[in-house]
Amino acid sequence: MQYAMVDGSRVEAFPSGKGTCPICEAPAVAKCGERVMHHWAHARDRLCDPWWENETPWHRDWKAHFPADCREVAHVAGDDEVHRADVKTPTGIIVEIQNSPISDTERKSREAFYGNMIWIVNGARFKERFHILHALPDPESELAKDIVWFRARHNQARGLFWRRSLNPDQVPGAGGMVLIHGIDRIDAEVVALSRGHFQYDWVRAHAGWLESGCPVYLDFGDDWLWRLERYGDYGLPCVYAVGRRKLVYDLMIERRSEDLATRFYPLQPG
Repeated sequence: MQYAMVDGSRVEAFPSGKGTCPICEAPAVAKCGERVMHHWAHARDRLCDPWWENETPWHRDWKAHFPADCREVAHVAGDDEVHRADVKTPTGIIVEIQNSPISDTERKSREAFYGNMIWIVNGARFKERFHILHALPDPESELAKDIVWFRARHNQARGLFWRRSLNPDQVPGAGGMVLIHGIDRIDAEVVALSRGHFQYDWVRAHAGWLESGCPVYLDFGDDWLWRLERYGDYGLPCVYAVGRRKLVYDLMIERRSEDLATRFYPLQPG
């Protein structure tokens, strides 16, 4: 835990500190060794929130993007079930910052419990297996509506597509003969119309994240996050690039998780 209750206030860990857990009110002690990230722990073996995972510097760095009163917020369901959200924004969006793999059962339970939430997933474990490939045009553009892309693989020919206008009787995914083209024929158009969608190839993908009912943002350690999405009416897997600062900004003003990074705002002075 980053915070415990000390004399009625939420306080970060300090040497020899003693307090109580904000969730279960059991005694908590500060862990402040030279080689240990400062944190609170229950004084006795106790797991008051089974969804909680050991915090890493990556977790702490993400939480530092938000005001202290947004971090480690108790969220209570109608049946009085309580869990500690990593972040709860002033507008009510829950941010679960996930470093380690979790079961589908737990993922679904958290999504059902929090509802209006997103996942930020540490991609360091699978970064070398995640290949971001060619750009895709704005899915609302006329070009995108005419084109059906083949699923791209990092070790195969990619950027292949067929046109609905040239194959009016074909249905995506239904098979049949179509005239195949390469992206080199429309590359300039695709780049001009791109809003940040890309094909990708995730080798040995974590299937649970692909099936999530809430937005999933993959963090590979730079200024961009990659939101897992489906593209077009035929559900082509794709990712959408979202700036780290943009996501944090939107989390503080948007009310629904599905509205994040869908609108743009003028820069404020200073």
